[in-house]
This record gives sequence, structure tokens and C-alpha cells, in this order.
Amino acid sequence: MNLKEAVIRLEENFSSSILEKKEFRAEMTITLEQSHLYKICQFARDQLGFDMLLDISSVDHYGKDPRFEVVYELYSLESKIALRLKILLSEDQASISTVSTLWATANWHEREVYDMMGITFEGHPDLRRILMWDGYPYYPLRKDFPLEGKPSEMPDVAFSEPAPLQGGPFVSAPSIGNTQVREPRHRSAESSLENISSQKTFIAEP
Repeated sequence: MNLKEAVIRLEENFSSSILEKKEFRAEMTITLEQSHLYKICQFARDQLGFDMLLDISSVDHYGKDPRFEVVYELYSLESKIALRLKILLSEDQASISTVSTLWATANWHEREVYDMMGITFEGHPDLRRILMWDGYPYYPLRKDFPLEGKPSEMPDVAFSEPAPLQGGPFVSAPSIGNTQVREPRHRSAESSLENISSQKTFIAEP
């Protein structure tokens, strides 16, 4: 089975659940209705041969609704084809069914998305933080989390303090402003993108 045939079968069986289909550089991305994610993933594994889940990632479209994307990278070892499935989640309902019962690798991928973005996975067997410590109050990959970090303290467990240079010189914020505006070292934990002028005159690098 090739990728085109796999997509046709998905459309034949789940046409009402497919919100968008995009092909770019021989890669196919299908955006799905979130309530049908598990059923479609099961079909992709059992009927289309996508026996490997390569990754689960998430995207924060801060300021837009729905705010979050969850992206599933599927691969068929037999057919050597890849398929990307995507769902959209609002900030108020940032929860989706786990697929860890379909692919064991989803267990840690889902934990990382939960840890970094705060999206929960219903039915996950062990949904707890995987990078940050238990009880850490923030989600570091959300775009409203400052690059320098936030202060936190848990007695006898761990603490964190803002580190203005932690973002590094090559990490910038999305903006129509120039390099000086986007540079993380020009922002503190108390500042926000709304308070940063995007009309500053460009200052050439030395």
C-alpha cells in the first residue's frame, strides 16, 4: 500500500471526521475531529499497517483559538510510508484520549506533552511529569512562559529562579519587530509581548 491509497481508505471510512488534508513535499498531514482520534488511529494501525508511532508533539498557537495542536507521526515498516495526524484543542478543553494502548511508545511521548504543554491524555496509565519534577506549577513550552523561566519553590524538593540568558542568543519570540525586539535578553519574566514595541529602529549588529 502506498500513501495515496492509505489516505483514500481513510477518507472512505472517516470522511466526516477529516477537517483538513494537506500535502507538502510528499508528506501528508490530516487534521481530524478530536473525538474520533482513537478510532482513526486504531484503523491506521490495524487496517493500513501503520505499526510504528514515531513521535507525538504539540504546538501552542498562543492568542488563537483553538490554542493547541497535538501531532502524531505514524510510520509503516512494511510499506515504508509516513502519515501525520493532527488534532486541535482549545485551552479550556486541552484533553484527548491516550493512544498508549495502540502504540506503547505513546506512553512517554504523551507524558512529555503533558509535562511541557499541560495537555492531558484520558486513560493514560501513568500520566505524570517526565522532565520537570512532580508539583512543578508551570508548563515550560507554552508561549506565555518566559524564556528566562519563572521562580518556583517546593521545600525539600526543588526550586527554580529566573535566568535571563537561559534562552540563549539564538532563541527569539515571534514578532514583526527586528532582532533587538525579538531577543530574549531584552525581556524579563514580568514583561510580555504586548508591552514590547515592534516598531523600533533596526540597530545593526557590530
